[in-house]
Amino acid sequence: MSSIEDKKQDPTNPAKPDGEMIDALNKAAKEGAGEQPNDMQDAHKMGCPATHLTRANGAPVVDNQNSLTAGPRGPILLQDLWLNEKLADFAREVIPERRMHAKGSGAFGTFTVTADITKYTRAKIFSEVGKKTEMFARFSTVAGERGAADDERDIRGFSLKFYTEEGNWDMVGNNTPVFFLRDPLKFPDLNKAVKRDPRTNMRSPTNNWDFWTLLPEALHQVTIVMSDRGIPKSYRHMHGFSSHTYSFINADNERFWVKMHFRTQQGIENLTDAEAEAIIAKDRESNQKDLYDAIEKGDFPKWKMYVQIMPEADAEKVPYHPFDLTKVWPKGDYPLIEVGEFELNRNPDNYFLDVEQVAFAPSNLVPGISVSPDKMLQARLVNYTDAQRYRLGVNRNQIPVNAPRCPVYSNHRDGQGRVGNNYGSRPHYEPNSFNQWQEQPQFAEPPLKIDQYADRFDFREDDSDYFSQPRALFNLMNAEQKQALFDNTAAAMGDALDFIKYRHIRNCHACHSDYGVGVAKALGMTVEDAIKAYETDPAKHLESCLPPKA
Repeated sequence: MSSIEDKKQDPTNPAKPDGEMIDALNKAAKEGAGEQPNDMQDAHKMGCPATHLTRANGAPVVDNQNSLTAGPRGPILLQDLWLNEKLADFAREVIPERRMHAKGSGAFGTFTVTADITKYTRAKIFSEVGKKTEMFARFSTVAGERGAADDERDIRGFSLKFYTEEGNWDMVGNNTPVFFLRDPLKFPDLNKAVKRDPRTNMRSPTNNWDFWTLLPEALHQVTIVMSDRGIPKSYRHMHGFSSHTYSFINADNERFWVKMHFRTQQGIENLTDAEAEAIIAKDRESNQKDLYDAIEKGDFPKWKMYVQIMPEADAEKVPYHPFDLTKVWPKGDYPLIEVGEFELNRNPDNYFLDVEQVAFAPSNLVPGISVSPDKMLQARLVNYTDAQRYRLGVNRNQIPVNAPRCPVYSNHRDGQGRVGNNYGSRPHYEPNSFNQWQEQPQFAEPPLKIDQYADRFDFREDDSDYFSQPRALFNLMNAEQKQALFDNTAAAMGDALDFIKYRHIRNCHACHSDYGVGVAKALGMTVEDAIKAYETDPAKHLESCLPPKA
């Protein structure tokens, strides 16, 4: 037996407390000839002290092999405190998974400013060239559950948490510059459509494509997901985007609209369906392994940050809706401006503690970075923090990976899981006579002019240009890329009902005749039959079921 197994506790030399023990293990692991221990045997050889099993209250566990019973074959006794505690805690180890983005990987890193953008924003994270800020990144698939394969055709989440001196700034984005929707009222429906069918408990191409084809504004995102870029080779080989329009506020209290881009320095690399299927057959955690292994080897991945800046007044002049999440800003109009670079250089010591419990929220903003009238963003400002209160609790920001690195005086007190001094004996109200909880009007933003009636406006009446931007994207593709788009679409549609396939062909044809013809051919159909099928489409009465274009 190893010394870990047979060593008895010396009462004159008690075990270190849990926190010190963890620090000792981590220190020994990091100092052990430059290598990480593969298991506790290796850790012990590197000089880690033995740990001694206790109950949650610190009391020693005498026997972890045999339950307390009445005789060798008798029933278990209720007074077996360790068995009761062990089973009860085990039953509660799993917290609710994220409704979307459940499967993910993460790492710590450093953001460095490489260019001066202080004329656009007063955010201190960007205050000087060369400034460094600690950060955490999480990448994910979107539709799949915790056990989903990494290499599925799907959007990838791209979320960054910057621990700035003014508070945590969360950039909660994706690896695509657009999204399926303009209006968040349909967001729950989208998630249900791409999740499991309530009857079969299987993913349904019919449900998925029925919903997508009834939102013609989704074609831009659908085209990206069905293109070569629908399956990144790894998290290291994809770009990231804010997707939403945000705002910058500068020292003169001027507002600029902004979109953020994070361009991989490893180069864009993608997988075909066949390549992804072969990888999934061997490894369902391929992207997680790739990111973890690269960082462990010192091959730290990097992304360059750029922004597109639009003067506030331009929003009223551009021919497209600047706050529409289904559209991009042409780079010819608003070119990329370099900001900085982030590097991921440290793997979490514990996946659950950091990757599973990290909570990103678009509402986590700092002075100089703010919101816009983007409808989807407006809804996410509320929805994300609401979801985190359900998943992690009201004191989620006390979890180390979520905790700001600056002083926090929110006067949010008590609640389940509260730790720390809970703001001690300070008065728990404001205003008060003791100079506590003073507001900070110096960080006020400029007023945003809104002079409209409140109503449920049909956004299609405001802007029904669903296809010009996906058409421009299609025109950028070469023949090989277009064929991949057609083939990937046909494979993804699978056994979806024919009238849904015909509807998608009509949408593609309205975007570009070659797009419609290519998808139709890949599906073994024709554009002519798709046009005729409009008359029998069961959703024909819906405004979003577009009539065919010749």
